[in-house]
Amino acid sequence: MTRTWGLLFDGRARRRWIHLILGGALAMPYVLVGSVVVGPLTGVNDVFGSLPLQLGSFAVGLPIATVTSLFPLTRPLEAGAARALCGIEGDALAHGPARTRSERGRTAAWFTLHLGLGGIISGMSLAVPPFAVFLMLLPLFQGLRDTRIGTPEVLEHGWALALCPVAALAMLIALAACVAACGALLAHWAPALLGPSPADRLAAAEARAADLAVRNRLARELHDSVGHALSAVTLQASAARRVLDTDPDFVREALAAIEDTTRRTVGELDAVLGVLRDGDAPGTAPAPTLAADLDGLLRRTRAAGQRVTATVDTGPAALPPLVSREAYRIVQEGLNNALKHAGEPVALRIATADGHLDIAVENPLGACPAPRPGGGHGLRGIADRVRLLGGTSRAGAENGTWHLHVRLPLKGST
Repeated sequence: MTRTWGLLFDGRARRRWIHLILGGALAMPYVLVGSVVVGPLTGVNDVFGSLPLQLGSFAVGLPIATVTSLFPLTRPLEAGAARALCGIEGDALAHGPARTRSERGRTAAWFTLHLGLGGIISGMSLAVPPFAVFLMLLPLFQGLRDTRIGTPEVLEHGWALALCPVAALAMLIALAACVAACGALLAHWAPALLGPSPADRLAAAEARAADLAVRNRLARELHDSVGHALSAVTLQASAARRVLDTDPDFVREALAAIEDTTRRTVGELDAVLGVLRDGDAPGTAPAPTLAADLDGLLRRTRAAGQRVTATVDTGPAALPPLVSREAYRIVQEGLNNALKHAGEPVALRIATADGHLDIAVENPLGACPAPRPGGGHGLRGIADRVRLLGGTSRAGAENGTWHLHVRLPLKGST
């Protein structure tokens, strides 16, 4: 009983009632236009004095409403009203105007349904409550029974008068039930008639995929740049502390490397945060490349006390920009793994062969275990970068040495 009462009179039911009344208000101009047509055809001047003629005017006005619903703003306005008053989730309804013939047809069907049901409920809402109040007061006031409003003769009997309040209450409950049923019908059909088309859903899915790709890209950039910087600075500071009294030259070199590392990392962090803040494309954020920044990366890594031998059998400046950028991050992550796990010496080889760029990073296995499930994201980030470029990657332990080998195609990397 409580649930039934809530369905008829709770806040959602009241909002849907307002939505139907709004439809009735929108239907009124079309009913007036319909009365202009029905009046001359029937030869009756006072169309609104006859219920059948009112219904006829309503029937003539609805097709006119269907035609005017082709106006572009109809769908976003109706979707906004349904979203606010019918309790429809935002993503279930379209936001923009109807563009295709199918969308315009569904919008016209919804507009006609809204105005049709709204006109009926509005008429009932105007007629039923006053009549119900009259029936409730009829047994109490003799003067009401003596008026010239054409009350049936049956109301002269006492038992009929006693049932008048019951009939009035039943009428009000029936009105609420009709409102709830029509509101539920509109809420049920709103996603089908005002919902996004397959093209809209595809566009939304592509937008979400693009946004997710940007977020993943930014997450990788933050992990690679900030993670590497923190590891390098930590080891550089630790190495400087150990030789503070015995090797001032090394300390000065380590402090300079720390300054350079933090300055570069702050710049990269500002660029990434600028992308997040301003919504720019990922390509607008400056990114280090193998051609311009490999020497600095090796210098900062060695300043942390890490022994690194680098063999570069290619001209980094000749690499495609995308390959150069992603290769820098791959090398950075490989050196970062060696830094974190103190595996040295580290051997780095970069070469081109058969239209591919080969990157190999090797260091003693010592404290460099295989990645733990749910652990760091470095190797996963490398695999993502390599996969997007159509290359291959391998990482693992062999004969007491940790190997990372990446092969990137040079052609087709756009």
